[in-house]
Amino acid sequence: MGEMSPTAETTERDGLVSDGPVDPAEIRYRPGLRREGAFTVQYVTIHGYRRAYVKAGSGPALLLIHGIGDSSDTWRPVVEQLAEHYTVIAPDLLGHGRSEKPRADYSVAGFANGMRDLLSVLEVDRVTVVGHSLGGGVAAQFAYQFPDRCERLVLVGSGGVGRTVSPLLRVAALPGIEVLMPFLGLPPLRFASRLGADLLRIFDTALGRDAEEILAVLDALPNTEARMAILRTLRSSVDWNGQVITMVDRAYLAEGIPTLVVWGRRDAIIPLGHGRLIHTVMPGSEFEIFDEAGHFPHHTDPVRFVRVLRGFMEHSMPARYDQGTWRERLRRGNRASGADLEGAAASASELSDVTALRGAE
Repeated sequence: MGEMSPTAETTERDGLVSDGPVDPAEIRYRPGLRREGAFTVQYVTIHGYRRAYVKAGSGPALLLIHGIGDSSDTWRPVVEQLAEHYTVIAPDLLGHGRSEKPRADYSVAGFANGMRDLLSVLEVDRVTVVGHSLGGGVAAQFAYQFPDRCERLVLVGSGGVGRTVSPLLRVAALPGIEVLMPFLGLPPLRFASRLGADLLRIFDTALGRDAEEILAVLDALPNTEARMAILRTLRSSVDWNGQVITMVDRAYLAEGIPTLVVWGRRDAIIPLGHGRLIHTVMPGSEFEIFDEAGHFPHHTDPVRFVRVLRGFMEHSMPARYDQGTWRERLRRGNRASGADLEGAAASASELSDVTALRGAE
């Protein structure tokens, strides 16, 4: 099934336990820079591709899935605290971070399959799945494809809800943009990006709140190969009109799976209206808003994030899959009509557009 290697990157201490926001540039992966803290990076080969992951702690299993262009390093501010109570598994998705970047399937469903295969190799049968941004879409897809392996679902600023996304992502998905990939690391473009980010912050825009995070993610892409892998990932779910996939039509299947939705009020990448929508259509879900956060609430206030996640884990019972119940839900279908769902998604998108332009309310 796969070859596991104990070899790990182990030369820099983490020590990331903070009461305040973290520096996004300090936690991200850099080629040639190796890190160690409560965890070490390990590798496994699945389907011929080398994949990186972190595994730490003991207890009920948590699978932490990062967003587009990012890596398992996005979870560094919270891994050490979570590993005191849980078995934490944080992979680098294929095409991201330290994992290989082949010409391959970078769809949300493909990533969900990859998570199942990784858990099988690691001999982990059931997990609570925590997904941020794109990783939220992957987490929801994992719960849909493999309900027998999902105990709980946590969506953090999740993709795959409504149409609206940041204009930056829409532009990046345009045909022909790949010709710019070799030039993104050049000093003039880096300077222009930094200047634009500074202006967004000066004018107190919602996107300015996440500017440093976006730049840190882009700076962590070492070469054209890495940037092309991210572009393929983006185009599998986003075009000029916005997101082309949604979990809303199947959200009713989450009934019986304890679900927590976490969002930053100032999120301009995937704005708060998406969080309100998925909370509405997911039966029994809980909703936690981080007032001062943008797209990375687990970076803005990692201590609170751990507290909220632990509280959710402690007061909710893991879902138990029953094939007959699942079949009945499918037969019953979504009680809301397709028109109702489209209307709700459109309303959330309209609200998101306004909120993103003017910042937090």
